[in-house]
Amino acid sequence: MSGTMKTGSDTAADRADDQDLGAAGSQLSTAPQEETAGLPALGPVGWARWFWRQLTSMRVALLLLLLLSLGAIPGSLIPQTNVDASKVADFENRHSFLAPVYDKLGLFHVYGSVWFSAIYILLFVSLIGCIVPRTWQFVGQLRGRPPGAPRRLTRLPAYTSWRTEAEPEQVREAALALLKRRRFRAHLAGDAVAAEKGYLREVGNLAFHIALIVMLTAFAWGQLYKSEGDKLIVEGGGFSNTLTQYDDFKSGSLFSQDDLDPFSFTLKKFTGTYELTGPNRGTPRTFQADLSYNEGAYGKGRRTTIKVNEPLRIGDSKVYLVSHGYAPVLTVRDSKGKVVYRDAVPLLPLDSNVTSSGAAKVMDGYRNAQGVKEQLGFQAFFLPTYGGANTAVVSQFPALMNPVLNLAAYHGDLGVDAGIPQSVYQLDKTNMKGFKNSKGQLLRENLKPGETMQLPGGAGSVTFDKVEEWAGFQVTRQPGSGWALGGAVAAIFGLAASLFIQRRRVWVRAVRGADGVTLVEMGGLGRSESAKVPEELGDLAGILYDQAPGAPDPDTSDSPDPASEPGDDTPIPDPPVAPSEGAETK
Repeated sequence: MSGTMKTGSDTAADRADDQDLGAAGSQLSTAPQEETAGLPALGPVGWARWFWRQLTSMRVALLLLLLLSLGAIPGSLIPQTNVDASKVADFENRHSFLAPVYDKLGLFHVYGSVWFSAIYILLFVSLIGCIVPRTWQFVGQLRGRPPGAPRRLTRLPAYTSWRTEAEPEQVREAALALLKRRRFRAHLAGDAVAAEKGYLREVGNLAFHIALIVMLTAFAWGQLYKSEGDKLIVEGGGFSNTLTQYDDFKSGSLFSQDDLDPFSFTLKKFTGTYELTGPNRGTPRTFQADLSYNEGAYGKGRRTTIKVNEPLRIGDSKVYLVSHGYAPVLTVRDSKGKVVYRDAVPLLPLDSNVTSSGAAKVMDGYRNAQGVKEQLGFQAFFLPTYGGANTAVVSQFPALMNPVLNLAAYHGDLGVDAGIPQSVYQLDKTNMKGFKNSKGQLLRENLKPGETMQLPGGAGSVTFDKVEEWAGFQVTRQPGSGWALGGAVAAIFGLAASLFIQRRRVWVRAVRGADGVTLVEMGGLGRSESAKVPEELGDLAGILYDQAPGAPDPDTSDSPDPASEPGDDTPIPDPPVAPSEGAETK
């Protein structure tokens, strides 16, 4: 009676083989083992353990990372109070229904809101709780050795074997030397050689997660202690790095004035040149500011040049050149010819050709023709290159080729004494009256450098002396930016290593058979199914076969091929073929 029957002992043997194969594939990763889903034990300790296991799982970490990314979207689309409070106020005026809802949800200050901070902190804790045990587990794996060979290598995804007349000890020694040359961690384990390779995969995985922690820490540190201020300086003017010197200043919640780096600088000259012809006409060719600066209160004076994207670095601060414009110099005289005002008036550019607008305010010292104290205001409109009366009232080129200053004069109360803050670039005309010309219209004239506009009724005059240039600087202090950059680079390399490096194991068993011929078996196992393991095993088998050639098949040696010629040698078996994944090759 032919056939086989699977007995209870066979089932037990299969279970033993499965356990043996599971042990061979254990610790190929530091990922925690999945546990059977179930309710935690009753009581606070059980619930705490269950919550901790869920929080430190990889799926929750990825979910928190996704929520953090989604949470950052409102911060990019909705005006933020710490970035531009005026835009927030304008949004509130235009959206009476949405604004209160957004305010309660913290959407006007996303990165400082409770919900965003909660996601941030949970992600931080999740990553640490995931990394620490995996790191210790990986260190233990590095200190240990690859596990011994399974009892039945034929059950591995990649397998090959052949018979050889070489001694088993010689085969094992050759296999050990070969695997070590291929940078495997290898050792003798009984009648087999056990080897493992690809530890950089776990190193990359851990490096990626550690880099994320570094990036999160650096980002939080930078947001809490950052500072950013803007300053407009006319040529010849200076700046000292104190809060009162800034035109506009923003900082993190933990920033203090003591964190400012002590330095000062003076704008010696601004240089800007532009393309004169062609499709790029008006495009800046040179855009730089020559400075003299001092570090500390008694630092030695130095000279430097700041260009676009080439800031001046002083301590943890960076001084960027961000804008440029013109500042007409005006001289205002009263009815008796006394100079009551002489200063450069910075004007703000309106377009790429530096068409500019602004205001000049004479707040003290002026008396009209009747001797009464008044304040003067001049609405200024400046064209660096005036195209003439027949052209649009905009500059034709950004350089000073035909500068013209258009002035409209007002007198009265500027409102600066009311204690209400106002922009230096705008004129509050609520309590102001315009000077009238001979036609009864608002007094407005175009002036070239050196020309003077007479105020009617002997009220005085205003002279357009010359044009100076100003440069806008941004002083930023972003602690942790270097760490954030390093973390980002490390995360990229770590992710690449975890994706493209495969951790795998190889076993080579050499035992003497009943007929006295050595049987060589080779098996490979990877963390995931990949063609790389069979290909690599085939390559190793080919090299080892050259050192331990195959022996004649016993059937062939006992029964010669009748078709062979007398005197022919017995055929030698072919070397092992590269095994395909999931199949056995013998």
